[in-house]
Amino acid sequence: MNQQLKTPVTPRDAAAMILLRDPEDPKVLWVKRARTLAFMANYHAFPGGQRDAEDAEIPIINDEGLEDAVMRTVAIREIFEEAGVLIARGVEKLSTEKIAKLRRAHSADEISFKDLLESEGLELDAALLKEAPRWVTPPHMPRRYDTRFYSAWLPEGQDIEIIPGELEEGEWIRPDEALKRWVDGDCLIVTPIFAALQALSGGVHDFADRMHAVNQDQRDHLEKRVEMRYGFYLSPLRTPTIPPATHTNCYIVGGDEMVVIDPGSPYDDQQEMLDEVIDQFIDEGRKIREIIITHLHPDHIGGVAHLAQKYNLPVAAHRLTAEAISDEVQVDRIIEDGETITLSEKSSGLDWRLRAMWTPGHAKGHLSFYEERTGSLLTGDCVVGFGTVVIAPPEGNMNDYLDSLRHYLELPRITALMPGHGPVIADAKRKIEEYIDHRFERERMIIEAMKGGASRSDQIVKAVYTDVPQTMHQLAELSVLAHLGKLESDGLVKRIDDDYRLCI
Repeated sequence: MNQQLKTPVTPRDAAAMILLRDPEDPKVLWVKRARTLAFMANYHAFPGGQRDAEDAEIPIINDEGLEDAVMRTVAIREIFEEAGVLIARGVEKLSTEKIAKLRRAHSADEISFKDLLESEGLELDAALLKEAPRWVTPPHMPRRYDTRFYSAWLPEGQDIEIIPGELEEGEWIRPDEALKRWVDGDCLIVTPIFAALQALSGGVHDFADRMHAVNQDQRDHLEKRVEMRYGFYLSPLRTPTIPPATHTNCYIVGGDEMVVIDPGSPYDDQQEMLDEVIDQFIDEGRKIREIIITHLHPDHIGGVAHLAQKYNLPVAAHRLTAEAISDEVQVDRIIEDGETITLSEKSSGLDWRLRAMWTPGHAKGHLSFYEERTGSLLTGDCVVGFGTVVIAPPEGNMNDYLDSLRHYLELPRITALMPGHGPVIADAKRKIEEYIDHRFERERMIIEAMKGGASRSDQIVKAVYTDVPQTMHQLAELSVLAHLGKLESDGLVKRIDDDYRLCI
């Protein structure tokens, strides 16, 4: 499949509310998204959501000359639905009990938001909201939103109430404290939330104007080097990888000194984009120490030679990876299991200590990197942000892979998984446990298929992978062979030529 020709997902219209309180000691409302959500699970964000069909039917005053005025309605409706805060002219006549009752009725679909406003004689007013910059989810993401951000002050006499569901919790927090938690690795946020918090920390009354002063080129650059954590930058690069992925995540980690992990794209335009990111870091006075490879697959090494030559950088990898790619990439340094790579920053006094973990299974020389201070785990292709991991013998080994996942669970604190493909994962331990459970469920299904008469790997694929398109069955067969190899080593299966027989 030619990943260069894949059409990006069309963004959906959405709005988010930056809700403020206590002008003398300003705080902002942020919420923690539920772990069950398909998008940004367990991330911290501002309340918000998609545009509904009826939003355009709700009158809003003082909207003359405003672009997409209906999106202010979306933001007001969402903050009411998610946090129980009603921002409207005339709301001061309603008691908190009445507002809560109206919210319950609306949540139960007993009354629309439009009818709710009309029944209480309330008017939405665009002047109550301040417009902040608009952000569009980058093209490489499988789910995208064109999100308008607005700010407003909490109406007098009201407070928030988070009903568990799409959100786990909500909290009023000083912007500086929110940023400190992010630096310490206690939360995950995306670029628009970070940009808003950073602007709010410099003063709330003109923060939106200061954000608008940042030009589009500067904002685009932030999405080319997404700072997922302080000192952890992600540059998604289009690569010839396995669907549903279209990009490989290149990570640049550190402070005054930095390392580049998996510059995997062989495409000129993507290499040029990464060059721009590296040049910006160098212009900021940082030094790029070396390139690190997590494993041998082409979508992780495709840009290594270019970057090494352009910036005269040494390349480091596991011994088994170095041996396997010696004809394509010169590896200058071998990384040993348990080795620690320390990167420092004088201005903050912070260190990033990347502990190398040999995690074979997907590939024999696969490395992961664990940063204990923040609990960040760079997983390469041991865990990915969407889809599944292909274990393809003879390079892949299912027993080794499961051992590697269990090794992850032994770490003292994991707050985020930074995968080779897809979004960074906040609910880290649960995701690893899901991966292990998924593999054992596939193994159970394989055994059941064999009990039903399937004996060849292609027959097992047809019986087991009914949830996978037939175009992906060739890849699925590789994982079946890996499972069969594990079952054989466990003494549960016996192989006779291309046939497999149960021993139980």
